[in-house]
Amino acid sequence: MIDVDSEGSIRTVTIDRPERRNALTEAGLEALERAIAGSDDPIIALRGAGPAFCAGADLSVVAELDRDGAEAFARLGQRVARRIEDSDAIVVAEIDGPARGGGLELALACDVRVGTPDSTYGEPGATFGLFGAWGGTVRLPRIVGEGDALEFACTGRAVGAEEALRMGLLSRIEAEPRTVAEELAANETGALAVLKRRIRDDADRETQERREAEAFGDLVDAHAGSLEGLLE
Repeated sequence: MIDVDSEGSIRTVTIDRPERRNALTEAGLEALERAIAGSDDPIIALRGAGPAFCAGADLSVVAELDRDGAEAFARLGQRVARRIEDSDAIVVAEIDGPARGGGLELALACDVRVGTPDSTYGEPGATFGLFGAWGGTVRLPRIVGEGDALEFACTGRAVGAEEALRMGLLSRIEAEPRTVAEELAANETGALAVLKRRIRDDADRETQERREAEAFGDLVDAHAGSLEGLLE
């Protein structure tokens, strides 16, 4: 269900269940978590096999859950999303086709979201009496703003790539999403990891600024002797 391949500094993690639009079961979520946690590559590209990115939770599994099981399943999805968000790697969601429900929520946990012109996005849970519970109600308003988050989630409508870019769901639209991971890989990867930690830091401003200055000092020290050549 989860395929992993590394080339250069990029680890590609593929949700490979195209017959179910890459919908995730408990086993699939656990395998995805292992694929992210087990990586020491500086860049992770998350993608789906076939014509969809990810349909989110497998509803045939959800339909069999009792109340406690449903809560546990939600917490597992939240844990995987946090694993993506907290990874030392820069995680790029390479989205082609539909990203729905939990699939969109996993993408929201990624650092960079790149969609093809044919990609589409939706939180359809409200249309059948549910909602995305893999951290979506936390990340969605943070990324697109409360007004867009409420309208988007409560209507259950799907949006195309251009509207997703306007809302902030997407970072970029590319015919070949892999080009963005390759751009990242061309940079000094140690600096990327530091940038991720600093930008995602949610401490108070004074603490953030102190950590920023300390991290800058560490990087300058690590590159002592090589910076002067950049001015030539």
